[in-house]
Amino acid sequence: MEFIELAKKRYAVRSYKTGPVEDDKLQLVLEAARLAPTAANRQPFRLIVVPTRNRESELRRIYNRPFFVQAPVVICICAIPNEAWVRSDGKNYSDLDAAIVMDHLVLAAADLGLGTCWIGAFDPVAAREVLGIPEQANPIAFTPLGYPADQPPAKKRKNLDDLVKYGHW
Repeated sequence: MEFIELAKKRYAVRSYKTGPVEDDKLQLVLEAARLAPTAANRQPFRLIVVPTRNRESELRRIYNRPFFVQAPVVICICAIPNEAWVRSDGKNYSDLDAAIVMDHLVLAAADLGLGTCWIGAFDPVAAREVLGIPEQANPIAFTPLGYPADQPPAKKRKNLDDLVKYGHW
């Protein structure tokens, strides 16, 4: 698929079929995440792949929406700040790196016909408790992963002229 078509195709899926995600597709999605660029190639992230079956109630402590546990898999990305590249002014790039990795993951999923929904409005305390995330790692985002059971809504985006400045602000 052409990249621009893939970018147009991807959407936040909020209804999933109950069938499993094939392991080869899951591995391709995870490989796309592994290949994502990170500052100084430090790869300061970890992915936690969680099958939802029989874990629905504890996962809903993290994000209490039915579609979150409707998919057969939920993936969490954690940033590891002490492994990240740090800019000269002290800016730690771990969160940005995690976002790039998650973007690769959701685009790869869309390319394979799988649905995702980037979730940032989760309970980080519950995430740490339920998934055993250590203190040195920060949960950044979650996504369900499965086959969409809904249809993509029309995308609402600002015009390019509203978003791009040339030469200066």
